Parts: sequence; structure tokens; C-alpha cells
Amino acid sequence: MSERLTDIFGIDVFSDAVMIEKLPKKIYLALRKTIENGEELDPSVAEVVANAMKDWAIEHGATHYTHWFQPMTSITAEKHDSFLSPTSDGKIIMEFSGKELIKGEPDASSFPSGGLRATFEARGYTAWDCTSPAFLREDALGVTLCIPTAFCSYTGEALDMKTPLLRSMEALNTQVIRILRLFGNTEVTHVSPSVGPEQEYFLVDKAKYLKRDDLIYSGRTLFGAMPPKGQEMEDHYFGCIKERVASFMKELNLELWKMGVTAKTQHNEAAPAQHELAPIYTTANIATDHNQLVMECMKRVANRHNLACLLHEKPFAGVNGSGKHNNWSILTDTGVNLLKQGKTPHKNTQFLLFLTAVIKAVDLYGDILRVSAVNPGNDHRLGEDEAPPAIISIFLGSQLEDLLNQVMENGEAKGNEDYARINMGVHSIPELFKDGADRNRTSPFAFTGDKFEFRMVGSSMSVGMANTVINTIVADVLCDMADELEKAKDFNLAVHELLRKTIRDHKRIIFNGNGYTKEWVEEAERRGLPNLKSMVEAIPALVTDKAIALFERHKVLSKSELYARKDVLYDSYCKAINIEAKTMIMMASVQYIPAVIKYTKLLAETINSVRNAMPEADLYVQKDLLKEASRLLSETKTALEILQRYVSEAVTKTRLEEKAEFFYQKVRPAMIALRTPIDALECIVDKELWPVPSYGELLYEL
Repeated sequence: MSERLTDIFGIDVFSDAVMIEKLPKKIYLALRKTIENGEELDPSVAEVVANAMKDWAIEHGATHYTHWFQPMTSITAEKHDSFLSPTSDGKIIMEFSGKELIKGEPDASSFPSGGLRATFEARGYTAWDCTSPAFLREDALGVTLCIPTAFCSYTGEALDMKTPLLRSMEALNTQVIRILRLFGNTEVTHVSPSVGPEQEYFLVDKAKYLKRDDLIYSGRTLFGAMPPKGQEMEDHYFGCIKERVASFMKELNLELWKMGVTAKTQHNEAAPAQHELAPIYTTANIATDHNQLVMECMKRVANRHNLACLLHEKPFAGVNGSGKHNNWSILTDTGVNLLKQGKTPHKNTQFLLFLTAVIKAVDLYGDILRVSAVNPGNDHRLGEDEAPPAIISIFLGSQLEDLLNQVMENGEAKGNEDYARINMGVHSIPELFKDGADRNRTSPFAFTGDKFEFRMVGSSMSVGMANTVINTIVADVLCDMADELEKAKDFNLAVHELLRKTIRDHKRIIFNGNGYTKEWVEEAERRGLPNLKSMVEAIPALVTDKAIALFERHKVLSKSELYARKDVLYDSYCKAINIEAKTMIMMASVQYIPAVIKYTKLLAETINSVRNAMPEADLYVQKDLLKEASRLLSETKTALEILQRYVSEAVTKTRLEEKAEFFYQKVRPAMIALRTPIDALECIVDKELWPVPSYGELLYEL
């Protein structure tokens, strides 16, 4: 199996190995300089690369190519063109030019722009990102050459997730190199953020999925009573994988491996029908592209197995939702992880400086980091005893926190006790060394040995924005640190004083306890940490003077690009809640209410029939059921009318902020009010009359 895997891994990628084989040495070296050092790409180089890429793709059966890009929708977009080109004699040849490789022109009119262009201004450009390798994708359309690209407006403003990410990576590289030079490191020429996004998801039977309009239109169940068993037995987590799911996972792995995605770990997650896939870490840009491929492949492969893959953050109320843990670190081109603490972190001043830089960055810009993890679905997940709370804090573990306290108090650290051993009391089992800290699943931003794990990102989201923010805020703090240290006469003295000051000023962000408790909410308020509970509350942080100055200082996002993203977020919230509300209205009107009316009619007929046949019969049960069902039906009708009124009122709001606030404050509670009686009715109405598959059928019948 290992030989077979090594044979297939990356066979559909225009990888470095393929380029060495297919490109002239001079062209290859020129392209590598662009990829590694950011040097400008010569059009003549692109011409040769395009021809080689085309020949390679055709050899593998490709007939079309597409500029594969990531608009501000958290999903990808593509327009397909064939390699076909007619000749004067009525035949065809297969062509692909350097110009076609470098630049594409999709119609940009229907992509979110946040006002960066008017609807009638349709022109937009895609530009080849040579730092992320092209790949082949095979599906019902055949084989397509996919070229990762950035997407911008006619005026050059970023309309996508990739462009700001690439800019932030350049900003981080610049500032990290400055710090490394101060430590005397002249070998490193380039650094990049390394990212590994863990992807959680649900699988349900496709036939049952298609009977649920709420799943089809909104991605989550808007109604549904909990079955007798949820996840309380804790028997699904890491449990034996069902045959049908295993078959899906096997095919998913093969597809991903062929496209160069290093899918590594797979297992059952905490909730029934929930699973997780985790890759090996790679450069942030490639990791973001790969995560999009993971989500696309999950949906495509699930369909082949008569399954539906649910990526919504909270598809089922009452059981865990799905997140995407974004593991982030900084890697040099010499292979060194700058966040690796080693066995003696107290002696590693360079590590401590980078560590405290991240701490300061998260403390200063926690509100902006919070915005990077907002979408309508995540509002149902964050802080619900299953995911990190909406309050941003950092978990370090007791050992590292103790080290930082020593530095703060004494200017240096003497270290901790040696790592303890774990003896399990069985001679045949070897002793284990404890890690420097336990894990804290309640922490939004946890240090886990040699990386930070940002656990707030939602399962359906692109990790592009989260990593853009992390890169930028850390680059900003490192810039300030470099400015200060470059002026110092005694670097060693200055760096230790800087560590002391940074820890003292920003230790409030460090919290190693249980983030789910009410006590932490109160403590966080005392510390002055923001608690932005919802998407609507969080969005304004993106366009504060502080945020605009930050992103413009490092040339990651302009003021107009930030305001555009603010409007896109507000608009996406309004649209998502509006779709959910209208779906609830439709389902209640044409499915649930008619089903309950039919049930009450049967009860009434039963009561009359029994009374006629046996006047002395005790009809308490039937009457009580009829009374309760009628009461809940009346409650449903009242709640339905209120929701209909609010939805009609919402569309009259003209300002996006006002509309989003109305959906959050009025429509969302009205949706909960409609769901409550219908979920109660599900527990008493005849199962044969209930119009949709239940939670039990969706979660357990695979």
C-alpha cells in the first residue's frame, strides 16, 4: 500500500519535480526565483511554462483549463476554456499561451465586491499565482487543468481571499527577517507561515437529506427534536468507522493524494455522523488552497456514495457543531520552526521574543482576529460548551506561563523542572514523556508545543482571512520590536527589557482555565477583553481607525478594501438569515402545519368513533393529545405570522448595518420562537405523518 501511495501521490500536480522534467533549466530557475524570492516574472518565461503545462495536462487527458480563484464567498469559482484553437484548413490545434496562463477575465459582476465596483462594471481579472502549483481535477466534465489565481477588480483592488493572504505573507516575511538579522542569522533569506487546517464535517444519507428543505437551502436543520440518544455516551468520538463512511474516506483520500493534498488523519468526531480530516502542514497559501480542495472533494465524493456532506458550523441543534482548527507557525527556508520551544525554552531568547510577539498581537488586535472567524453559522457554535468562547484569549500552559512570569519579574528565566515521565504501571508498556502542557479545548488561541492553534474558524469558511489577520498582526508587532531593537546600543540588554515590558503589558490575554465558565466571562470583562458574541457585533472592528492603520501600514488591505469586506460580511449575514427564515416559513406552512392538522383530524375522528361505539369509554388520552397538539398548532401559527411580518419588514431596511441588526435582534429570535412548538409537536405527532426525516434518522441511519 505504501508503494502504491508513493506512486499516486501528486500525480495530478504540476509540481516542482514535473517542472524540472518538463522545463528548460534556465526557465525553471527563473520561475523558482519568482516563487521563492518574489522576483518579477518574465513574460517569456510564462510562455514556455504555459506550453509545458499544456502538454503535461493533455498527456493526462485534459481538454480544458480554468483559472481557479477564491472570491469573497468562502468557496471557489472557475470558468472553463478548452485548449482548442481552429486552423485555416478547418482543423484544430491545442494551444495555451503565456498570456492565457498569466491573465484571465471572468465576469465579475455577480461576485461580492462590497461596493468596490458597480454591478454594471463587469470586468475583473484573475492573475496566476505561481507559488501554488497548478493541478488536474477529474470529474463528470472530464479532466481540467486548474490554475490557482488571484482575483482583482478593473482598478486592481482585491476581490478575493488569496490576494490579501499573499500580501500578509510578504509583510510577515519582511519583519521576521529583520528580527532574525538582529539575532545574527544571515542564512535565512525567506520565511513563511506554515498552516494545517483540521476540517470537521457531517455525513448523512443523501435520500434523507433531499427530504429536508432546510438542509438543502441553508445547510442546517432549522427544525428538529433531539432523539433519545445524542453524544452523551461519548461512544462515537474516535470510534470504529462505519463501512459506508470508510468507503467514502478511502475514495476521498485517493482524490486528495493525487492532487498533492497531504491528507493525514481521519477519525470520528464527538457528535454522531461527525468526522474530521487533518492534513500535514504546508505554506499558508497552499494550505488555504488545499483546504478549499478538501471541502470541494468531500461534497463531490459524498455524492458518489449517496451521502451528503454538511459543512455548516451547526447542522444539528443539541450536538456538537463543526469547526476548523487553524494551526499556525513560522518556518524559515532553512527548515527551522521559529515557534519550536525545544527542551530549554528559557534559554531560547529568540523563541521567547516570537512567542511574546504573538501574545502582544492577539491582545492588541483580538477584535480583528475575532472578525476573521465570523459567519452566520459560527454564531450557533462559538461559546456553546463545545467550541471556544467568543472571548479571545491565549492558552500557554503552566510551564510556559511560569517562564514568562520569571522573565517579567527577573528579566530572565531559570527554567522549569525536567519533563515528567508517565509510568502506566505495566512493564511491557514503555514510559512516556509528558508534553510541556496539557491541551485546552476551550481556548480560542492555544499554544500546542510548536504552533498556535486558532480554534474559532468555522467549518465552512476559508482559512484565508484568518491567516491574513494572524500574519498581519504578528508582522505589525515584530515591526515595532525591530524598530526598537535596531536602535539599541546593547542588543542583549534591550531584548530582555523588551520581553519584560511586553509580558507585563499584555499578560491579561493569557488564560489557562476553562473558557466555558461564567466566571471566565466575568473575569475577561474585568481584564478588559472584548466579548463579541455575534457576527453582527464583531464586524465593525474591521473598519476602526486601528484596523485601517494596521492593514494599510503593511499594504495588506486598503481602507476601501476593508470597507468592502465589512459590507460583504453584513450582506452575507442578511442573506443567510433571510434564506433561513423564508425556508422556515415555507416548511411550516406547507409541511408541518398540514401534517399536524391531519393528525388532529385523526384524533378528533378517533374520539368521535370511540364515543359512538362505547359512550362510557374514558377518552382522556385522546382528548389530552388533541388539546396539546391544538395548543402547539395555535402557537405555531402565531409564531409563523410574527416571523412573516419581520421578514417583510427586514427587506425595507436600506442600510446594511441596520438590516443586519434587524435580522439579528428581531428575525433570529422569531425563528427560534417558530421552531420551539414545531419541535415539541414532533415528539407527539404520529411518526408516519411527520413530513421530514427526524434527527435520529439523519444522525444514526447510515
